[in-house]
Amino acid sequence: QVQLVESGGGLVQAGGSLRLSCAASGRTFSSYVMGWFRQAPGKEREFVAGIMWGDGRTLYADSVKGRFTISRDNAKNMVYLQMNSLKPEDTAVYYCAADLGWKVWGTKKWQNAYWGQGTQVTVSS
Repeated sequence: QVQLVESGGGLVQAGGSLRLSCAASGRTFSSYVMGWFRQAPGKEREFVAGIMWGDGRTLYADSVKGRFTISRDNAKNMVYLQMNSLKPEDTAVYYCAADLGWKVWGTKKWQNAYWGQGTQVTVSS
């Protein structure tokens, strides 16, 4: 049974930083891409960043390029999202996701992925 458990959300002032963590378990993820999505109130869930578990390739949404960094620790089965220069518009529930790399790499709709329960990030102005 795949489990993805996020942590690290919270309240931060604009310009500040947070690091989200995702603990992944239940299978071998070597062929998977791990991603972070977010959903703000009244909006659709959107892709934020993705990383191929095997070779570490990364992708980012234009809105977070240069501010957010996704990384993984293979030994610990952890995925991280370092968020710097946070803006009020980054406020959302952030979700960790996992799906087969060949199926979703480069796409923004991971409809059949494994999902975590989400962690709230609130950026005050």
